[in-house]
Amino acid sequence: MSVEVNGIAHIQLTVRDPERCLPFWERFCHFLEMQTLIRNDDTVYCIGSRTGILVRAAPAGQGEARFDPGRPGLHHFCFRARSREDVDAIHRFATDELGARVVHPPREDAQFAPGYYSLLFEDPDGIRVEVNHVPGRGHLGGGGRLAPGGQGAGDRYGSEGIEGPD
Repeated sequence: MSVEVNGIAHIQLTVRDPERCLPFWERFCHFLEMQTLIRNDDTVYCIGSRTGILVRAAPAGQGEARFDPGRPGLHHFCFRARSREDVDAIHRFATDELGARVVHPPREDAQFAPGYYSLLFEDPDGIRVEVNHVPGRGHLGGGGRLAPGGQGAGDRYGSEGIEGPD
């Protein structure tokens, strides 16, 4: 037996600089049409848009290191946008209103999936957030690798996208 989940209910992040990160995340979540459910000196929790984002301050003595996507654990997480225009609008908001550090501006990265269009930026602690749009069903539909009659799972990933098995 297997179960198909209905997305991610919430993500919880721990930050070292709550004075900068909590307002950053609350404003970003409001832009994504989420509402604040909890707000205090060390926590903000926003819900809506079919998910929730909870951000809390690291406990005393545990928040010295900046987030490092190369260490074990979370590398980044990605919001799925409904259109390329939404990705562009989030890019403008993240740069103009939040002052986010942009890792890469909106661009097409077809090696991930046909029509893959994404933006990658960081919060004040360096936590990476991606926003993407993939038309249709991506790898699950049309000529996708996992669609009926598709190539199936690959065995490697590189600059040319998902490849193999040969």
